[in-house]
Amino acid sequence: LFERPDPRSKLQNPLTLLRLSPRQAYTFLVAFLGWMVDAIDFFCVSMSTTELGDAFGVEPSRVTSAITVTLMLRPVGALVFGIIADRYGRRIPLMVNLFLFTIIELASGFSNNLSTFVGLRAVYGILMGGEWGLGSSLAMEALPVESRGIFSGILQEGYAIGNLVAAMMYYAIVPNLGWRALYWISIIPAAITIVLAYFLEETDAWRQARQAQRASSKPYHIIVLDMLKQHWARCIYAVVLMAAMNFLSHGSQDLYPTFLKKQHDFSPKQATVGTIVGNLGAIVGGMFFGYISEYLGRRRTIAICSICGACFIPLWILPSQFGQLLAGAFFMQVFVQGAWGVIPVYLSEISPEGFRATFPGLSYQLGNLVSASASQIEATMGERNPLPELRDGDQVPNYGRVQGILMGAVFCCVLVLIVVGREERGKSFTQSTKIKS
Repeated sequence: LFERPDPRSKLQNPLTLLRLSPRQAYTFLVAFLGWMVDAIDFFCVSMSTTELGDAFGVEPSRVTSAITVTLMLRPVGALVFGIIADRYGRRIPLMVNLFLFTIIELASGFSNNLSTFVGLRAVYGILMGGEWGLGSSLAMEALPVESRGIFSGILQEGYAIGNLVAAMMYYAIVPNLGWRALYWISIIPAAITIVLAYFLEETDAWRQARQAQRASSKPYHIIVLDMLKQHWARCIYAVVLMAAMNFLSHGSQDLYPTFLKKQHDFSPKQATVGTIVGNLGAIVGGMFFGYISEYLGRRRTIAICSICGACFIPLWILPSQFGQLLAGAFFMQVFVQGAWGVIPVYLSEISPEGFRATFPGLSYQLGNLVSASASQIEATMGERNPLPELRDGDQVPNYGRVQGILMGAVFCCVLVLIVVGREERGKSFTQSTKIKS
């Protein structure tokens, strides 16, 4: 990690790396849109926690239980859809996944109480958990080796762009049509993505891995057990790393609109602007650091982002001026999502052969399970430890202090984990794949 970058690894012109064949470009587009659609639907909840709380007659901290349940059930979807995708291909599972969660999103808008809403978001969590592994494996297997870094950053920032789109939809829809319309209208991008996914082709890497599995005399569950025996330490490491990374993203994003509205008394429109600015930073960071990881290496890039991100915590939470908080949100997300921009390619490269949908997707979502309570912890602790001054006779939650403490601890954890990790930058996905009989 602390050695100089390999002098043979030179920074290439990013415009050259962005050139793809029509098939590669189309595959990446579908993977990107799938992840973006997931993020739109997920962030509809965090954007509308205040409105949902008012509609259901509960505090925002209880509404965030829907976020917690969604995150907790994502590993189920990652396991189910990952196994299906590794055995039978990515295309059909992706279409089924997207179709089902459009139904759940539509139904969410008809919820009349918190219990119904949380139940629907639980099912949505299963479906959301399956999408990332499907999309990531599709994209990374289809791309040229030298272009993986920059496109990994672009792919992961489908999440930030989805957040950005959700913020703009909230800004345009909720003040005029109410929170229910937000969930109904948000299914439109998903419907478009389903149609595009219909015309996908399976990747050469998946075809090769599947042929190797079919050539083996072992049943599939024995192949899985053999992989776990050989790579158990790698599996545990990936889950722990993803737990820290998910605390990083959810701890810095999910409650931030509520922090701006409740603690600083900014308007919903200002909170939306804060989210948009943060996501612009995320897009910049994900693309830049994904690109630079081809030269610096995956682990070194994540370490740099962790150190720099921790330095911006004070600017992110302490100012009282809106403009200063915007600057903090921008730079915080540059480095949080800069680290995340490397994750799709990093997990794909350390993934055991033949498990490139299951391994990244399941480790990511198990990490999500561990970090599922991030926003609820922040909301609850902020409400239990309010600011000393009252506003209109009511206590004001101190969300900022809790967010700052959590993010500082998580940045340190990510740094330690990435230092002890492994690096397989440039690994071929189409090399000979052998499974012993």
